[in-house]
Amino acid sequence: MRDHSMEQFWLSSHIAGGNAAYVEDLYESFLLNPENVSEQWRLYFEQLPQVQTKHISVLDTPHSAVRDQFAKISKMRVRTEATVAHDAQATEFERKQVRVVQLISAYRQRGHQHAKLDPLGLAKRENVPDLALQFHQLSTADLDTVFQTGSLYIGSDSATLGEILQSLESTYCGTIGAEFMHIVDTDERHWVMQRMESVRSRPDYSAAVRRQLLSELTKAEGLEKSLGSKYPGTKRFGLEGGESLIPALTEMIQRCGAYRAKEIVIGMAHRGRLNVLINILGKKPSELFAEFEGRVSYQSSGDVKYHQGFSSNIMTPGGELHLALAFNPSHLEIVSPVVEGSVRARQDRRNDQTGSMVVPIVIHGDAAFAGQGVVMETFQMSQTRAYKTGGTIHIVLNNQVGFTTSLREDARSTEYCTDVAKMVQAPIFHVNGDDPEAVLFVTQMAVDYRNEFGKDVVIDLVCYRRRGHNEADEPSVTQPVMYAQIKNQESTRDLYAKKLIAEGVLTQEQDGDLVSAYRDSLERGEPLVSSLVSEPNTSLFVDWTPYLNHPWDLPSDTRIDLQTLQSLALEINQTPEGLPLQRQVGKILEDRRKMAAGALPLNWGAAETLAYATLLKAGYPVRLTGQDVGRGTFSHRHAVLHNQKDASLYVPLQRLGQDQAPFTIHDSLLSEEAVLAFEYGYATTAPTGLVIWEAQFGDFANGAQVVIDQFITSGEHKWSRLCGLTMLLPHGYEGQGPEHSSARLERFMQLCAEKNIQVCIPTTPAQVFHMIRRQAIRPLRKPLIVMSPKSLLRHKEAVSTLEELANGQFQLVIPEIDNVSPKAVKRVVLCAGKVYYELLAERRARGIEDIALVRIEQMYPFPEQELLSVLKEYPNLSDVVWCQEEPMNQGCWYASQHHMRRALDQLGSGLGVRYVGREASAAPAAGYMALHLKQQEALINQALEPTQ
Repeated sequence: MRDHSMEQFWLSSHIAGGNAAYVEDLYESFLLNPENVSEQWRLYFEQLPQVQTKHISVLDTPHSAVRDQFAKISKMRVRTEATVAHDAQATEFERKQVRVVQLISAYRQRGHQHAKLDPLGLAKRENVPDLALQFHQLSTADLDTVFQTGSLYIGSDSATLGEILQSLESTYCGTIGAEFMHIVDTDERHWVMQRMESVRSRPDYSAAVRRQLLSELTKAEGLEKSLGSKYPGTKRFGLEGGESLIPALTEMIQRCGAYRAKEIVIGMAHRGRLNVLINILGKKPSELFAEFEGRVSYQSSGDVKYHQGFSSNIMTPGGELHLALAFNPSHLEIVSPVVEGSVRARQDRRNDQTGSMVVPIVIHGDAAFAGQGVVMETFQMSQTRAYKTGGTIHIVLNNQVGFTTSLREDARSTEYCTDVAKMVQAPIFHVNGDDPEAVLFVTQMAVDYRNEFGKDVVIDLVCYRRRGHNEADEPSVTQPVMYAQIKNQESTRDLYAKKLIAEGVLTQEQDGDLVSAYRDSLERGEPLVSSLVSEPNTSLFVDWTPYLNHPWDLPSDTRIDLQTLQSLALEINQTPEGLPLQRQVGKILEDRRKMAAGALPLNWGAAETLAYATLLKAGYPVRLTGQDVGRGTFSHRHAVLHNQKDASLYVPLQRLGQDQAPFTIHDSLLSEEAVLAFEYGYATTAPTGLVIWEAQFGDFANGAQVVIDQFITSGEHKWSRLCGLTMLLPHGYEGQGPEHSSARLERFMQLCAEKNIQVCIPTTPAQVFHMIRRQAIRPLRKPLIVMSPKSLLRHKEAVSTLEELANGQFQLVIPEIDNVSPKAVKRVVLCAGKVYYELLAERRARGIEDIALVRIEQMYPFPEQELLSVLKEYPNLSDVVWCQEEPMNQGCWYASQHHMRRALDQLGSGLGVRYVGREASAAPAAGYMALHLKQQEALINQALEPTQ
């Protein structure tokens, strides 16, 4: 919501009335040179709206420069033949003027290659000929010549070449190296130029700001020293060598808050995490010490201390702000898309369409940023409809070594570890971590850029790792020269303290007091973040209380009034008058209207979309993403209709009325890992509705195995993070080969334990209807893994009636449906999925009357009691078979046979269960149709062979 009008008057009162002339003079002075005004006014003017022009977007143009230009024009002589002879020298000067402009451009493009970025001074920079005067046919003899500065933002429209060169060197070749000329957008390039060139990349910070910088560095170093002395040799993945991260994050959070952000979500790997927890989020040191000493209480498996998340509320200039540090595994970079998903969920909850109210900050390691493919996937998502978050601020904690690999020719094929970010034209600010003021400046620029343009921005914090990969590691074994230098390297804090003492900003005694005060606070175990809010505003975050501590078999009523169901079924299959649809799509909608009227039984697509409609009308939001989800890989869903004349889109499920919940549906980019991680992050932040990711084929989900293993199946037990994500994985053996048959059901079954996930294999439209509704309606938030069908989408037997949708429920076990006498049954064939319909058709064809077919629709948590109840119906049972299409080493057999045996043991008949299906195989399925059919026929025959 917009700020209250009285608040707006209050916030702008200092620039009103009698102060206007004074403020205008200040602003004119700022436009000429930002250093001409105090830091507070500079911050205010920098946050003013940009002036939009056709080619550039800048704060404003100084009026004095405009007046001077018109004065010059009025004095210019008229060019005639008589004056041409006198202009020969002017022509040579004009050529040099062009060369000066080229020199300026060269510094903007390649100045970063001469920047002093390595605090260790070991990195060898290649010679850049473009930056030499001689390259541009200029020389030292031209240094005193006055040239026009063109678009150079140095507060003057002319300067000597010496002054221009000095400005360029200071701006682009100091301790900041900026890469931004790859950006296509002219406004963005000029924005960066103006911000850097106007202050020569070195703003004049006040003494108070500089003392605060030193205080933040003291905190960062103080914690690491304390932990190192208390727990020597214990793994903590310390921040030593990269302490500038702490003042950078502090400024980032406060500046985002000044822009009225309400939430920030941070993702990071293990290096420096404990420091961020204590000095940024305000975790109590006493709690951290307890974790080191093994005195912490935990439930289930828990996780190591440098994977733990945390949340707190911080006070900023713009008000209270909620901070969340995401939990993460050791799989580097995989947390990045999880953070993006969490941020998008928070933005959607706030209806924050620009991303200004919720900000993602992701901290990376240099080796992982260059090496992990999920980084590229996440960048590619950053401006797409389904996944954009208004820009992410990336910080690369660049240790210049990954574990034991530091040679560039081994670590990457690019000059910088950050080059992947150029694919989305993100500006990249490389900065020397031993220059805290430069770090502060690029931090402010990064936040302002994100706020102005809503795009990703990267800070490459070039630092070092004082210890090894962990505190027990000896790094000099593989990096002898680097660690010989590090051994003698003064810390960032000490270097900066010496500088401030030498400049008279503080005394040696005051510096010692800073160190002592932090050490004393640390020993007291109290929170060390002064802006921490002790009684947080609970409206800033989601209340998960209604979803806690529910049993896995919590009942839910998924029934719905029949008339309401019919009305919705008609509504979602009607289209506006004159909407031209593709012929087959029109026929599908026509058939669905007949299904709504009861003239045809419902198929899969009709029941699924109807499930979404009922939830939306009841107030449950639905989000559905994945490759081809609008139509459906197998052309069954058609939730998004395409106008055949103008390609416009029509989504019936978004037009159910003003009172409906939001329905979000997007076809995703061709990614599994980042997209699934995003949806996991979304689902862990938005418990109120339904979040679904559908694979194009279930087989392709293995591209996201890290997400499945490290988050979806284990996140609740490692971190107590609930998640109601639904995964639709098309699965079924129809002869399409090894990569289009199996969703790798066995992998999910192997991961099942402690009631962590739900694995379902529905076989009827009514089942999928009630399963989807159950997932949203009951307050149990567990991941739902669905082996969804392919050929069953149009199978003539896989249909349901409206009454089954209106009055039924999700059946964990479906008993025999044919009129088979229970007393005659000697064998029960247990099965799941598509194979049931093949068994049913063959049994009917053969006239078999002593074999019953029982479907298990939920494989985990396994419904032992429901299965037992079905088996009790057969008093003369002598044989129980588990039949599956998958090879013996795949599917459910190995993971579920003990559940089946336990149910049979309770039956007390002494019966076991035997396997029928394909033999064990290294590949999921046969690649030749003839072989597939032969195998399928064999397993059907074996399951239905005459009973003894």
